[in-house]
Amino acid sequence: MPIMVVELKWNKSAEGAIRQIKERNYPQVFEGYGSDILLIGINYDEKTKRHECVIEKL
Repeated sequence: MPIMVVELKWNKSAEGAIRQIKERNYPQVFEGYGSDILLIGINYDEKTKRHECVIEKL
């Protein structure tokens, strides 16, 4: 099972959520666990009522 690092945004962008995960080095905590790490950025746009999701394998 992969490890999932999830960042949620509101009225921003899913790409920005992924960028924040990388800039703040959140996955470092899981190094050495011997499992794949998935970075997941999710954004909710209040005006359009739509969700956007980006998934990236580290």
